[in-house]
Amino acid sequence: MISNRQILTAEKKLKFNKLGALCKLGGERNQDMSDDRLENKNLWAPWRIKYIQGLSESADCFICHNLKNPQDDDKNLVLWRTDRSIVVLNRFPYNNGHLLIAPARHIPGLSESTSEELLEMIKLVRESQKALSLAIKPHGFNVGMNFGRCAGAGLPEHFHIHVVPRWDGDTNFMSVCSDTDIISQSLTELLELLKQVSRENNLPAL
Repeated sequence: MISNRQILTAEKKLKFNKLGALCKLGGERNQDMSDDRLENKNLWAPWRIKYIQGLSESADCFICHNLKNPQDDDKNLVLWRTDRSIVVLNRFPYNNGHLLIAPARHIPGLSESTSEELLEMIKLVRESQKALSLAIKPHGFNVGMNFGRCAGAGLPEHFHIHVVPRWDGDTNFMSVCSDTDIISQSLTELLELLKQVSRENNLPAL
């Protein structure tokens, strides 16, 4: 005859076995979720492949090309041009609204720039932030410059300033550090929006 104690012991073993199975299942599911989270950290930005493939190729300066062809400003994603500078949307952006501000002269760095050129470019950084804030309402900005191919300059012969809008929880400027999604918007659509905002607010005000 089976005692009550034996029945209780058997029930406890059954419960422990069920708990163990659930823990194992949970661990497997957590592992799957962990794998998914790791996959989510990969940045899928297929529009940058042409840029990457062209890094080893010698090419004409696209900034100078844009400066010489004002009739193609919309095609070349030119937002503003002045006597000393040009502002264009980056065709291979790190984030939505990524602008490039460059001097009109084909020069590689700050030491070749005049005080007037540098002052105007900084003012254009300010005006770019205003326009982007009105158009797409970012939470912050990265503003920076790269000098030399080893430092990340895609066009080392013609220096330029990057203005990159940022949103809480988006990607790091140069790398992915958490679960992220790139905000996508047609470049031509965004260009038209920025031009509209510029007209309505008299930008750039230099």
